[in-house]
Amino acid sequence: MRHRLKAIRGFIGLILTTALSVLLYPFKQVFRGVCFVGRGIWWTIRGIGRMFMAVIHGIIATPGAIWRTPMRMYRRSVVWRNWVLEKVEYLQSESAKWKTTFNILKSPYSFLRMMGLSPQMAVGLLAVGGTTGGGVIINETILAEPSFSKGDHGIYTAPSDIPIVYSNEDNTLRVDLGTTPVGEIVIENVSVGTAYANSALPSGQTNVVMVGGTAASSGFTATWLEVGHLKINRWRCDTFEMSDVEAHTLNIKYNASDGQAIAPVAGTPRARAIGGGNRADSMITSGGTYDQIRIGAPTSATNGKVDVLELTNLLTKGGKCLLSRIKAGTIDVEFMETGLGNGFATKEFVVATSTKYKIANIADNVEESISPP
Repeated sequence: MRHRLKAIRGFIGLILTTALSVLLYPFKQVFRGVCFVGRGIWWTIRGIGRMFMAVIHGIIATPGAIWRTPMRMYRRSVVWRNWVLEKVEYLQSESAKWKTTFNILKSPYSFLRMMGLSPQMAVGLLAVGGTTGGGVIINETILAEPSFSKGDHGIYTAPSDIPIVYSNEDNTLRVDLGTTPVGEIVIENVSVGTAYANSALPSGQTNVVMVGGTAASSGFTATWLEVGHLKINRWRCDTFEMSDVEAHTLNIKYNASDGQAIAPVAGTPRARAIGGGNRADSMITSGGTYDQIRIGAPTSATNGKVDVLELTNLLTKGGKCLLSRIKAGTIDVEFMETGLGNGFATKEFVVATSTKYKIANIADNVEESISPP
């Protein structure tokens, strides 16, 4: 009986709890909604507050940031600068090490060049002596390709110091001048033609030295070599000829020859100097042996231009030294020795009547017996 009463009470309690839950459910949901809205409003107010404080903090921090920005940028630039300098210093160090290594390897060749030997003779001696090793190979290929400044033969076009044509079978030194004016060309202390052992003129050539423009021919318009100051000094030639030349000032002095004919004609050549703005740098070489030297203007209708052309101390043999088709401001021909040792009747030193001048200084030129070297 007692168990039945307890079950009845439990059942009545369940009914009452269920009834109350149903009756209070709308109020419970309303309460939850109010709580949710309240939390949304609170978080919104809190977010607005945080945003407002962030704006205040930004306003307060801006002057300081502006003040600190240059120093920060400088510190960052210092970091990049130091990184770049470390790499540059490393590369310079490596370059110096390689340069020293190659200089050591090429020292036999460099020593012979320092003693005054031409590139060809230096290589020949090393080859004959059996000492042609890595030094010469490196010097001739990697470190020092043929160049005008080192006295190597070849065909050169200003302003390049490297020949456009180079062949071991052709020992001619040739400089072609055209649209690019050159400030200075200097060739000194060289032997040309058959003046040294086992040498010969190029096939079909009769002139050892040729300086000047090119005469007209079929399909070719004649050219001139325009020079500000042409200096011919201390040449030794079998024969010498100056023809088709115009010079404002012509100086022919202190020359000795085995027969001479000096007959320039007065005219009105203008004073001349070669500018040209961004002209080529000087081309200078000293020492060497060549079969032939040619300085000219080989391009049709394009004159060659050089401000100072100096050829000093040339020992030549086997052909003529020729100056032709030149227009110059000043020409100096001094201290030459010319002759074949065949008497004064044959004129080995000739300044032809086609040479014109406005001012001439012709003095102390003598005839005496001079034989080829």
